[in-house]
Amino acid sequence: MGSSTPVHFFSHGSTMMLGEESASATYWKKCGDEALKNDVKHVVIMGAHWAALGDEIEVAANPNPAKNPVAYVHPSKYVDYKLNPDLPMADRCVHLLRASGLKAKKNTTFNWIHDTYLILIRMFPDGCPPTTIISMNARYDPHYHVKVGDALSSLRNESEKVLLIGTGGAVHNLYRNRWSQMLLYRDNFAMEHPPEAALMDFRQEFEDAMTKNSGPNLRRAITMLMKMPNYRDAHATDDHFMAACFVAGAAGRKEDEGSKAVLGAEDWELQNMCNSQYTIGSWGNGITAM
Repeated sequence: MGSSTPVHFFSHGSTMMLGEESASATYWKKCGDEALKNDVKHVVIMGAHWAALGDEIEVAANPNPAKNPVAYVHPSKYVDYKLNPDLPMADRCVHLLRASGLKAKKNTTFNWIHDTYLILIRMFPDGCPPTTIISMNARYDPHYHVKVGDALSSLRNESEKVLLIGTGGAVHNLYRNRWSQMLLYRDNFAMEHPPEAALMDFRQEFEDAMTKNSGPNLRRAITMLMKMPNYRDAHATDDHFMAACFVAGAAGRKEDEGSKAVLGAEDWELQNMCNSQYTIGSWGNGITAM
């Protein structure tokens, strides 16, 4: 277990998380610093804004991707950040996914979206490491996305260290958000009222699933959350939950039993969006909850 890299589940929140300082932003930077200190050479990341149709999964392989623009963030925060697509790793990911029985292919025209490059800018402000983006599948089957994470989990034991990240949301229901403070005053953290009870309850269920389970039990706990009565309150659509399933697959192997998850940081945005940041496993020298 000591040779396995940790796995992160990050809630990227609204676009304003790129421009505003927060506990989450501080933690993302801390995780990036730890990765560089431990000589990470590659990042493999699944976001929440790109899904392949049918029964396929796609791997980004555009040699010169553009960035989709970001609302409510000054362009100076992201326009000049140079993306670093990892084309050899894209080939490796396609091979591993196919070897696990998944229909995987490269996408050579995909442009990067803020769900992934927001995290990369916050983690690695001085330069993007070689990065490969994995799509979701638009059928949003939790067990399928666990299998995707499992198929790529062997990358955690490479001699050239690979960091696996899923970026979605612990509680992410755009229909329940209160947008007025952001739209009128550019204040995404304003809290005129407490979060709704059903969303706070699901946030706790999510934390319990992450922090009280390990190995295959983690996979069961995360996928079971989709059967909770308040799941649909917390996730009106399934896209931002699939990254959690991917992370459970990547960090929920038999050999991961006993590996601890920490809630490193958390911010509530727009009253009802909970941005929880988790790390499963460790480098053995220091990521702890804030």
